[in-house]
Amino acid sequence: MSWEKLRGDAREIWQAGVDAVSPMRLLRRVMQLTPGGVSICGREYPWSEWERVIVVGAGKAGGGMAAAVEEILGEEIVGERVVGWVNVPEDCVRPLKKIHLHGARPAGVNEPTVEGVQGTERILELVRSAGERDLCLVLISGGGSALLPMPVEGVSLRAKQEVTRMLMQRGATIGELNCVRKELSQVKGGGLARASCAGRMVSLILSDVIGDPLEVIASGPTVTNSSTGGMALEVLRRFQSSDLASTAHRAVAPAKEGELGVDDFPREVVEYLKRKEGEGGVREFPGERVENHVIGNNATALEAAGEEARRRGYEVRTLGSDRGGKAEEEGRDFARRCWAIQGELKRGGGPVCLLSGGEPTVTLRPTEKPRKGGRNQQLILSALDELWDEGVEGMAILSGGTDGEDGPTDAAGGFLDQGVWQGARRSERSLKEDLEIQNAYAYLEGVGGLLVTGPTHTNVMDLRVGVVESRRE
Repeated sequence: MSWEKLRGDAREIWQAGVDAVSPMRLLRRVMQLTPGGVSICGREYPWSEWERVIVVGAGKAGGGMAAAVEEILGEEIVGERVVGWVNVPEDCVRPLKKIHLHGARPAGVNEPTVEGVQGTERILELVRSAGERDLCLVLISGGGSALLPMPVEGVSLRAKQEVTRMLMQRGATIGELNCVRKELSQVKGGGLARASCAGRMVSLILSDVIGDPLEVIASGPTVTNSSTGGMALEVLRRFQSSDLASTAHRAVAPAKEGELGVDDFPREVVEYLKRKEGEGGVREFPGERVENHVIGNNATALEAAGEEARRRGYEVRTLGSDRGGKAEEEGRDFARRCWAIQGELKRGGGPVCLLSGGEPTVTLRPTEKPRKGGRNQQLILSALDELWDEGVEGMAILSGGTDGEDGPTDAAGGFLDQGVWQGARRSERSLKEDLEIQNAYAYLEGVGGLLVTGPTHTNVMDLRVGVVESRRE
């Protein structure tokens, strides 16, 4: 096959995985109109017992999920019973009949904003207005943590933004990041459920976290919180380093040198968590009125991608949906596996499709040079470096975020194939330097290796596809 055909197959296999977790497809599986009511996740809600349907939520898939809810319920029910507000990225905003989609942050900027706080205030107003005969439907998806901000008293939004940025730059996992976010929020860690006065709250969740832990996805706004101030402080201690972030140009004051072992994080955050550590205790949670259902995840996307690969004549091998670790190591490992498969094919056999999912991380290294990229782009650049001498004839590798976002860029990820490899060999850019300073976007843009999709209105972490055939002798 030509490299163009291999790239096309990889792209269509990846797209099949993304399509399988489209909000409309997933919502239709769990939500149906019935004579006189609505069924959600197997439970009947008759209109004779329920008045309003209050729809709230946050996440990159929030727009698609809200649109699916309105389409499933139909124009009459939506007009008579539905009211809602969902926080989404700005590029996911579109007009709906009764559910307002609020642009809570710019595209590609995964941080809490003033606009996000304003939207969260409206969401809290809605859930607090609910009565015993109101059904509250919560739509949660990846990215919900940054899109649903409401700092606790005593911690400013600027301080929360800074601690979020610092942890992300230093390679904190989503679990570590959300442990801190929950302790600094009025709505995360079950806060949204505690604020609700609805007779029933049903949370429909699209998971973007390995293992689907409900507490971690969007920082668990409808789930009881097992984190503590002490646990959040321990995360800060793990990632504190004066070498990684200068305190000279900070928006908020850092803690004193050596204070609590977290000397370069914002002082107001450290002091709040220290006070909370001393309080202890477990917050009440209205568990009898709240249901949480994961309706889609990375495994759903991987399964569909595998089906598409088989349809195209590939033998499918799957590494699983739990691949984390460092993006650079994951890229090199995936490249070596594809190279090994190609070696096997010398002895015969048809083409192979290697699949994996998950979400590796990138720890930003200090540099004064301009850079731009994301974890998937860095992964692809590492794979290119790994196979620089061997070449990539007869294979194509794609790594992309299922949400269409990869870092603060307009790309979802990147490709590696013969066309990219040839472009790289001709390029005057230094692969080693761009890899070191984490400037993958510029490099891949120059060699035609960017995957650009725009927002997909879903989010179940990343999906990697490697299609491999035997090399020509």
